Parts: sequence; C-alpha cells; structure tokens
Amino acid sequence: MRPLTFGAAILSLAISTAVATAQTPPPAVAPATPGATPSATDKAAISKACSEQATAKGLHGKERKKFRSECKKRGGAPA
Repeated sequence: MRPLTFGAAILSLAISTAVATAQTPPPAVAPATPGATPSATDKAAISKACSEQATAKGLHGKERKKFRSECKKRGGAPA
C-alpha cells in the first residue's frame, strides 16, 4: 500500500507543478523608447549618407574624417 501512496503523491506533485508552470505568464517586454540607439541598418544608412556628403564636398583625409564624425552625430542631416 505504501508504494501506491508514494507514487500517487509524486504523480500529483508533478501534475500540479506542470499546471502551475503552464499558467505563469511570460515576462513583459519593454517597448522600445523613442530616441533609443539606432539599429544597425539605421547606422549604415547614416554612415552612407555622410560619406556621400563628404564625397560631394570633395573632402579627403582628416577633413573627411572630421566631417563624417560630426555628420553622424547629427544623424546624417545635411550641414
């Protein structure tokens, strides 16, 4: 009789644990906040826009590097 009671207790414990786990809601995911860091595709687009602007201005070397750095901080907006 004892093995049957022990087996029933283990079975009910396993079932109750499974039910409790299945009813637990998933953790909430925080929505992305505006002004957050840009994604990789956004960064690539900004970098390309700044590079095109530097080329249009005929910049080379240190001047180009400085211009692109400042342009990226502006988000690729023309100066």
